[in-house]
Amino acid sequence: MSLSPLAGTPAPPEILVDLARLERAYYERRPAMDDPTQRVSFGTSGHRGSSLRGSFNEAHILAVTQAICDYRRRQRTDGPLYLGKDTHALSGPAQRSALEVLAANGIETIIQRADGVTPTPVISHAILVFNRGRTAGLADGIVVTPSHNPPEDGGIKYNPPHGGPADIDATGWIERRANELLEGGNTGIRRIPFERAIRVTSTHAQDFVLPYVRDLRNVVDMDAIRDARLTLAVDPLGGAAQPYWEPINHVYGLEIAVVNPRLDPRFAFMTVDHDGAIRMDCSSPYAMAGLVALRDRYRVAFGNDPDADRHGIVTPSAGLLNPNHYLAVAIHYLLTHRPRWPARAAVGKTLVSSSMIDRVVQRLGRGLYESPVGFKWFVPGLFAGALCFGGEESAGASFLRHDGTVWTTDKDGPIMALLAAEITARTGRDPGEHYRTLTAEFGAPYYTRVDAPATPEQKARLQQFSPETLTAATLAGEPILATLTRAPANDAPIGGLKVVTASGWFAARPSGTENVYKIYAESFKDEGHLRAILTEAQAIVDGAS
Repeated sequence: MSLSPLAGTPAPPEILVDLARLERAYYERRPAMDDPTQRVSFGTSGHRGSSLRGSFNEAHILAVTQAICDYRRRQRTDGPLYLGKDTHALSGPAQRSALEVLAANGIETIIQRADGVTPTPVISHAILVFNRGRTAGLADGIVVTPSHNPPEDGGIKYNPPHGGPADIDATGWIERRANELLEGGNTGIRRIPFERAIRVTSTHAQDFVLPYVRDLRNVVDMDAIRDARLTLAVDPLGGAAQPYWEPINHVYGLEIAVVNPRLDPRFAFMTVDHDGAIRMDCSSPYAMAGLVALRDRYRVAFGNDPDADRHGIVTPSAGLLNPNHYLAVAIHYLLTHRPRWPARAAVGKTLVSSSMIDRVVQRLGRGLYESPVGFKWFVPGLFAGALCFGGEESAGASFLRHDGTVWTTDKDGPIMALLAAEITARTGRDPGEHYRTLTAEFGAPYYTRVDAPATPEQKARLQQFSPETLTAATLAGEPILATLTRAPANDAPIGGLKVVTASGWFAARPSGTENVYKIYAESFKDEGHLRAILTEAQAIVDGAS
């Protein structure tokens, strides 16, 4: 991965997005349906794109929202729909477009009052709280967000009544229906002007902030954080969590310093990511450079991305924790400090997350649920309490309430941030110090992810890889113990392969949006062994494709 000379430095004016041009393109540009990049495409977390590239325009949002309305009718989902948005420039226009369709379809829609922003986990929380004890009239939700993507991007995702990301059956149906509507010139869309949509009796403006904030005591030990009087800080990275931190301080008597309270849809305050782009990735040391520079001023500091479904944890002992490291620490702590959790509840991880998690979970006598990439695979388990924790290597996770019932079925950055404070408050050691203890017991893993070029044909062959086609018997000098093309947890296709040895592994998956494939690799030996795994992994993948 080449490193931009701008990486970690303040964003220069010349790379800031032109907001007027961006919004003008949203309303004026029409997608070219013969261009695959301009069709509706639901990835692991909804449809994303940019109005400047013809991939996220008003036509897309109208079609996707109408498709969701049609899907709700098919599923007989007739309760309220919670509609949230983040702070990206296109999120406001897209939410307004969506509301025009929802109102015309007569769907009871609930939005944050005063045109406010709402984190992804808050929408999941609101759906689950409303649906608790109900069997009919169930709620669902839409979140307008491209997550941590650059300022010029937009996104939209659907959360059914279980509160989490829609599964592939739902997103597949919505995607097909939306593209049918687009191909028909959107003539099948019901829509009324926004001025009417915001005033119809089916549209309600409520406060999402305080219900979520007041409920935090039931998932995180807020009293322990208050009593420890830790010096804490947060950088919301200009995201939808920004309006939540002062209410958290007020309700719980905390003094979390909001070191960056600015909201700017250009995200001009950001430091530039590894590739020279502005990206609000709270797991990137380059995007988080401003907060990392303050590491010695606070016992724990943390950040969230624009829709607050991701977390970044900064401590004096470790700087910005690698997401895999913090997942292992969080799992170890929670399994030893949540006595009311069901003893049979397993821990969910994606198959590209660190094997340190496997060792921690096995040591504590819990089951491991290893899934394909995508948080949606954890939703049924979290909803039913069969999983006590679900986490991804990309710094997204959620876990159960103190009493072992569901909190959210989508990734929740704020509770993972507050958990870091709880860990420090209750143990006297920050998460970085806890991770060093884990490496002393289980060994220190060396982990990386790299992108390698691939043609569309090579990507397609990698997705169809069969274990029987692997001729290699060893990987980096060790016998191959397993070759996986389906996830151990649920036998779902992983869209690539994973090869495992006693002290290392690699996984290879084609990118859904670029002509590359991604190789994840880990060694419990040393950097040299990790490099050998990577070299042989690329040879195996290239040979298979």
